[in-house]
Amino acid sequence: MRHLQTHMPQFYVTAPQPCPYLEGRVERKLFTSLANRSAQALNDTLSQQGFRRSQNVLYRPSCADCSACLSARIRVADFKPSRNQRRVVKRNEMLERNVMNAWATEEQYDLFRRYLDARHADGGMADMDMFEYAAMVEESPVVSRVIEYNDPTEPGHPLKAVCLTDVLQDGVSMVYSFFEPSLAPRSVGTHLIVDHVALAAEMGLPYVYLGYWVPGSPKMQYKSRFRPLEIFYQGEWTDLSQIARVDTEKHPLTADPIQDQVAAIQLPRVTDI
Repeated sequence: MRHLQTHMPQFYVTAPQPCPYLEGRVERKLFTSLANRSAQALNDTLSQQGFRRSQNVLYRPSCADCSACLSARIRVADFKPSRNQRRVVKRNEMLERNVMNAWATEEQYDLFRRYLDARHADGGMADMDMFEYAAMVEESPVVSRVIEYNDPTEPGHPLKAVCLTDVLQDGVSMVYSFFEPSLAPRSVGTHLIVDHVALAAEMGLPYVYLGYWVPGSPKMQYKSRFRPLEIFYQGEWTDLSQIARVDTEKHPLTADPIQDQVAAIQLPRVTDI
């Protein structure tokens, strides 16, 4: 289904399908493609409005009776790691960060496969081959980097974790990350997030975008432990600590028509696209 504005870009809506986060619910996404000329400006502007990038597409949930998927970002200047997060950083202090151009390697893919087979064997990416992985990493129309984490204390400095990261006007966005499954007890995923806060601070950027936080979804609950966390709630960024209760349900008759949702999206200036 396609919806047009009086100027580009064009927005589309996916067909309803089972929600991957909340059992018994149905998801629908509003999305637009990232054209080469306008890609970076669109990624910057729409990320600030709750959109998320997947390869050459920007999308945002547009479910008829649910509003549980809330875009989340860490406010870098005010971030104070918890005692547990400091312990995680200590446990992983041997990992060495290497920022690289968005280029796929066989070593990355081998780690990616081990991660999927151990943690997401039945997920949507489970059948991804090397060529598809390379496309995910390399066919980016925006400024992206591969952040590798190696262990120089082991022979050959093996690769232990990877994060595909977008560089935005106001922050860094963690598009996808994976790590050596055997290191799960060391909470490497938490370490990657804390290190991205440090990376954003080094770059003078105010936010780390984490994707969607979904109240009620156990596998998304970890994001709420990074404070201060802002969520894109009811059309604006709000500190999670200032919301007494997050209302995640809505009646289908109260949902804005798709054309109204599209009309409310702020686009980059014409000179930017």
